[in-house]
Amino acid sequence: MADVFDAYSRYYDLLYRDKDYVSEADYIARLLKAYGSGRELLEFGSGTGRHGRLFAERGYRVLGIERSPEMIAASTETEGFSCRQGDVCTLDLGYRFDAVLALFHVVCYQTSNSAVCALFDRAALHLKQGGIFIFDVWYSPAVYSQKPAVRVKRISDATTEITRIAEPYPRPNENVVDVNYLVFVEDVKSGGVQKVDETHPMRHFSLPELDLIAEHSGFERVAAEEFLTGQKPGENTWGVCIVMKKVR
Repeated sequence: MADVFDAYSRYYDLLYRDKDYVSEADYIARLLKAYGSGRELLEFGSGTGRHGRLFAERGYRVLGIERSPEMIAASTETEGFSCRQGDVCTLDLGYRFDAVLALFHVVCYQTSNSAVCALFDRAALHLKQGGIFIFDVWYSPAVYSQKPAVRVKRISDATTEITRIAEPYPRPNENVVDVNYLVFVEDVKSGGVQKVDETHPMRHFSLPELDLIAEHSGFERVAAEEFLTGQKPGENTWGVCIVMKKVR
C-alpha cells in the first residue's frame, strides 16, 4: 500500500476536479458541530489538502497526515492547515485533538484486521476524552446488493486529457474489492500518451463489524448515515459516514 498512489497522485486533483469538496466540508462541519466541540482537527490521509484547507477556511486548525510524499508535494499549506508525512497506523504525535477525520474512504484502504484496528487505536490515542472520530466507508450491504461494476471516467483541462477505467475484482470472503485503475493520460499539445496501471484494494464494512472494532479501541458509535444526504444506511447507500465518540 505504500506505493499505491505513487503514479496516480500526479493526476489526482484533475481526476477529482468534479468532486464537490465544498459541500463535503460543509457536511462534515455540521457533524463536528452536532457531535463535538473544539477547533483542532487531525486528518488521516489528507491527500493534496483539499478538505484540510476548506476546514481551515471555516475556522478550524487542521494537521493533515499523508503517507504519500507525492500527495504532500502536490498539496499547499495555508493559514490553519499544515500537513506532514506519516503512517496513520503507527502515528504518535504526543498531542490530543478535538476530532480525527478520515475522509474519502481512508479506512477502506486498511484491508487487514490488524491495520483497521491499528488505525482506530491511533485515532483514539490522538483524541481528547469525548472527542469524535468521523470517517466514511463502503457499506457492505450496498456492495453486495449493487455489486461493483466497471466504470469509465473522462476528464480534461487545457493541457491534459485523462481516461480512467476502473475494473473491480471482488474478494467476497475478505470483504475486499481490488479496484484496478487503468489510466491513459494524453498531453494535448504533443499527443503523447502515458499509461498508469494501479490496483487499489478497498475493504467494505458492516455496522456490527465497525462497532466491534470501535469498542476494542474505546469508541462508541453515535451516528451512521449516508454520506452527504444523512439518510439511513441500507442496500442503496454505498458510502456511509460514521461518527464515533471516545468514551474511554
